[in-house]
Amino acid sequence: MIAGLAVVTLTLTACGSDSGNAGSSAGSAATSAASAMTSAASSAMSQASSAGSSAMSEGSSATSSAMSEATGSAGGGGGDPKTATSAADFGGMDGLVAAAKAEGKLNVIALPPDWANYGEVIKAFQAKYPEIQIDQQQPNASSADEITAAKTNAGTQAAPDVFDLGTSVTLDNTDVFAPYKVAAWDDIADVSKESTGLWVNDYTGIMAVGYDATTYGDITSLDQLLDPKFKGVVALNGNPTEAGTAFNGVVMAALANGGSLDDISKGVEYFQKVKDAGNLFNGDATPATVQSGETGVLFDWTYNQVGYAAKLKAQGADWKYFVPEGAALGSYYNQAINADAPHPAAARLWEEFLYSPEAQNLWLKGAANPILQESMVKAGTIDQAALDALPTKETPQVQTADQIKAAGEYLTANWSKVGG
Repeated sequence: MIAGLAVVTLTLTACGSDSGNAGSSAGSAATSAASAMTSAASSAMSQASSAGSSAMSEGSSATSSAMSEATGSAGGGGGDPKTATSAADFGGMDGLVAAAKAEGKLNVIALPPDWANYGEVIKAFQAKYPEIQIDQQQPNASSADEITAAKTNAGTQAAPDVFDLGTSVTLDNTDVFAPYKVAAWDDIADVSKESTGLWVNDYTGIMAVGYDATTYGDITSLDQLLDPKFKGVVALNGNPTEAGTAFNGVVMAALANGGSLDDISKGVEYFQKVKDAGNLFNGDATPATVQSGETGVLFDWTYNQVGYAAKLKAQGADWKYFVPEGAALGSYYNQAINADAPHPAAARLWEEFLYSPEAQNLWLKGAANPILQESMVKAGTIDQAALDALPTKETPQVQTADQIKAAGEYLTANWSKVGG
């Protein structure tokens, strides 16, 4: 999505794996890591764009014992799944699969089915490994909620095994993660991952404004959203001090109103105008609020806009989206494993699956640009039809680590004036 991109018909999903806690500042180590991560986003998205253009505890001792036996019988390893840093520590993929099946469960969190096509991703994993039950926790949670759940449920079987997080929360919580390198590690640019495998970029989209065209007609400018006809229906996907989707919605509004990646004050000012007009939605935007019409306008990622339109279409409504001129904005999300994962082998098998061509293509099908897009184009494993169907192949703007930190601090200090 870029300047002048034609409006296309699509649909909305929930906030899902938001990058929560956007306003908190990272420590020095995290800031250093952030430089790599945000460089990664810019570099990897540029590569993906180029490619698109050219090719288009477990807690019980009995369970732990079972896992060790399963791992050993599959060809070696025999180490503690919690400290495994690659499949080699299980004696290879067969050992990892056996250990994960012995655990028999995987806890995921903040993965609504329409978010980047996670519904199909989860179904594909379950079809491949039917012995592993997936517990889908808090599908509409933010990234901050994910970390809270991990800390609140630490040492229990209810803790999430894996995370899908935005940049700010990722960098602020590396002490919660376990290092792990998937089989596709060498195909992922160094700037797109933490060197020991604490986190790895997974996919990105572009921030867009989705809206019910059946009710409101075509929208091509943010200024139109100040019209009284939008009373109480203009929404961000979450609180921008906690959720990355909402954070990036404010940044995009800043870019569209004369601000910059360095100065997001124009975005806060814009949403103050929306609130003063009586048009800002006061509540939690979800797929249900979109389908009901409560949130007739929603700032969200392109891959979510795509996911929602099918549901609105089934209701006889036309959901479209647009990107304001000069305001194309992207941001990678990141995978990480909970260091206290109750199902550590299943967590690692999940990551291996996500970085396989099968799952990467499912993200692509959901209008997200997967991190392995370029390498899959070169290898001939890309879903060409899904690649060709992407809303845009142009490279969006991406904030640096310092810009994210500064923007987060500004929002922490100023958003309460808007959001209350």
